[in-house]
Amino acid sequence: MSEQQVDTGRRRFLTVATSAVGGVAVAGVATPFLMSFFPSERAKAAGAPVEVDISKLEPGQKINVEWRGKPVWLLSRTKQQIADLPKNDPKLVDPKSEVEQQPKYCQNEGRSIKPELLVAVGICTHLGCSPTFRPDLAPADLGPEWLGGFYCPCHGSKFDLAARVFKGVPAPKNLEIPPHKYLSDTRLLIGDDK
Repeated sequence: MSEQQVDTGRRRFLTVATSAVGGVAVAGVATPFLMSFFPSERAKAAGAPVEVDISKLEPGQKINVEWRGKPVWLLSRTKQQIADLPKNDPKLVDPKSEVEQQPKYCQNEGRSIKPELLVAVGICTHLGCSPTFRPDLAPADLGPEWLGGFYCPCHGSKFDLAARVFKGVPAPKNLEIPPHKYLSDTRLLIGDDK
């Protein structure tokens, strides 16, 4: 036998080993690339619908929940607050909610499915501050005609208890109403209305 004789067993081993290492390297490089096409669990949760128990929500009470990283208000309006809503119409920019900031089923005076429950995104449409809930009637700083609502402390925008914006303030439009639906009389799903 000559010195140049080939050891086929060794050659086969080296070929298989090199192929295996190359395959692992390709899989290692391809995995992050392919996984970038699928949203993470955190990203899925950020856009996922939120289920809320409203059984303990009393008339006149507001609670906050988070949906898609935004505050969402759930306000249980009293019968008097519902009755007072039309009194604000002449002072509002869009009293009939004609601008598309709410689902069609909330395009009404109360901007809600049921008159007693307002569901609104608590972010001012001016520069994104979060207005404060001001249910008090005729406070000194908001005037004698104030029937309750939301006041943005950043630049003075005012919204009524249907989240409709008043005229003459920096905010250009009503607060957003997110898609939502009732699962039962005591359960609400925010973020899905199908």
